[in-house]
Amino acid sequence: MYFIFYGKDKENALNKRIENRSAHVEWLKANPVLLAGPLLDENGDMCGSMVVCEADNLSEAEKLFANDPYANAELFATTEITAWKWVIGNQE
Repeated sequence: MYFIFYGKDKENALNKRIENRSAHVEWLKANPVLLAGPLLDENGDMCGSMVVCEADNLSEAEKLFANDPYANAELFATTEITAWKWVIGNQE
């Protein structure tokens, strides 16, 4: 199954995001992540994350995202993980 993680950063957390970005990108590359990128605010600054992953169930997706360096750094003000059905786009 596919799952989308959507996390909004805490206010004024850009420096924390930048400090943990390298570890986060390495974590993305080492896990069953299919698509990922930062959310941007009105100034074009990173302010959150959107990640699509593959997992057997919601519990497994939650365990996966709990190990994200951004989560460990307590970067997010809010998070949501929801199942997702891939319909259009390249699934390679």
